Amino acid sequence: MTPFADLVIVGADVYTVDAARSWTDAVAVRGGRIAALGGPAVRELIGPRTRVIEARGGMVLPGFQDAHLHAPFAGRNRLNVDLDGLVGRQAYLDRIAAHAAAHPDRPWIVGGGWAMEYFPGGTPRKEDLDAIAPDRPVFLFNRDVHSAWVNSAALALAGITADTPDPADGRIERDPGTGEPTGTLHEGAAYSYNERHVPPPSREEWEAAIVNAQAHLHSLGITGWQDAWVTPATLDAYRSLDASGRLTARVVGALWWDRHRGLDQIPEFLGQREAGTARFRPTSVKIMTDGVMENYTGALLEPYCDGCGGHTGNHGLTYVDRELLTAAVTELDRLGFQVHMHAIGDRAVRNALDAVQAARTANGAADHRHHIAHVQLVHPDDLPRFRDLGVTANCQAYWAQLEPQMEELTLPFLGRDRADLQYPFGDLLRSGATLAMGSDWAVTTANPLEEIEVAVTRIDPENRDNAPFLPEQALPLPVALAAFTAGSAYVNHDDDAGTIAVGNRADLAVLDRNLFTRDAGPIGDAHVDYTIAEGSVVFERP
Repeated sequence: MTPFADLVIVGADVYTVDAARSWTDAVAVRGGRIAALGGPAVRELIGPRTRVIEARGGMVLPGFQDAHLHAPFAGRNRLNVDLDGLVGRQAYLDRIAAHAAAHPDRPWIVGGGWAMEYFPGGTPRKEDLDAIAPDRPVFLFNRDVHSAWVNSAALALAGITADTPDPADGRIERDPGTGEPTGTLHEGAAYSYNERHVPPPSREEWEAAIVNAQAHLHSLGITGWQDAWVTPATLDAYRSLDASGRLTARVVGALWWDRHRGLDQIPEFLGQREAGTARFRPTSVKIMTDGVMENYTGALLEPYCDGCGGHTGNHGLTYVDRELLTAAVTELDRLGFQVHMHAIGDRAVRNALDAVQAARTANGAADHRHHIAHVQLVHPDDLPRFRDLGVTANCQAYWAQLEPQMEELTLPFLGRDRADLQYPFGDLLRSGATLAMGSDWAVTTANPLEEIEVAVTRIDPENRDNAPFLPEQALPLPVALAAFTAGSAYVNHDDDAGTIAVGNRADLAVLDRNLFTRDAGPIGDAHVDYTIAEGSVVFERP
């Protein structure tokens, strides 16, 4: 006799995301696997102890996988000063002041999530923080984790004055008249401060942060992700969580490449890779190759404009020079690592593709599934190289919209011709590239449905009357859904998920509506009713 199912979902439209983009109407789950599809086969497996989810009018998808996020850091913000989602300088100051008042004994105030668009020139000042916390240091990363807002106490603790030189890979924002630091640290100046001066969380604190983040991600239908910044401390936290049964998602860890070191760090990665567990596999290496456009550190082939019709001499920054990047990718590829590269500017994207090409020439083609995240600006000559080199385009679709940061801090400094080449997801698709999607949370929302809406419309879900941003680069809904499920599962080497098929691991998201129907409404307004990870319900909407 065939054993009964543990769980069945009936009444919903089931979108399998298989190669044919086929549909069915019911799913049965047994032992963490998909046991049957379709009403007749599923009904035969309903027994006295089978949980039956009636999802009439809903839609079942493979569980979303996020190919690029920062769960430990996002969770840590959520447990400290979380500025994400707040609107405006005063809202930030109110949240910071409330936290300071609620925790008078904490020696530091830490957190992040502020947006550059709410400050003149994108740079907040120390005086605002001094008024709230004059006697203890404050360190708050911005939402893209490329700049930090600090107060006078933090600057004094590190000895940062008008005489302190900028680091080679960053910048200290200064008063143009006196040279005094004004309270914003960019790129390497922010990272080095965080590493040298901000007290690191304990393992228990990192575990709490990851658990908090995991609960939020499960509520959005996410069953797996690639953590794009894994340190030895967060690696230990993930291992501990899996050992204790508290890690319910599938996570690939991208081990953080220290750009101040060279190939000597690779043996350490080999040891860390061996520390993987059933649900946490540290098999990727993350290399940050450049910065971001908003503070003019994204690496460009041609220099930035000055915002007034002319050009500067600034081409942005490359954090790993081309020769070292090529050597690193070649060696990591030889050793069987996946390489996950941050590349914002067109020069950074080209350098990353050149490095993969060199690795393939040296080592031959292999199934490592290297990927380039962000791909904000791609030279047209490089579009077909993604397909030719087997490099996946890891798209942060939510960024492909007109919003104040784009309009005020990016478009004037790129110029019209280059501005029209941003986030070329449609061109990448038409050139045959494999697409995956990730949020870069907590940089922006972790909600896949809002991100998919932007991929399809190129319009901010919070301002749906806006004009679309380069609408020719929009993606069809089936493509966007596949990128956030099968595409990201592909990047994560998770061939057991990403589609709904008999025998696959039962990672599923149940939505409250079928996104394809005419009366579904905006994609981002849909809700996740259930999230199922390896057959267990890990989220249920009240």
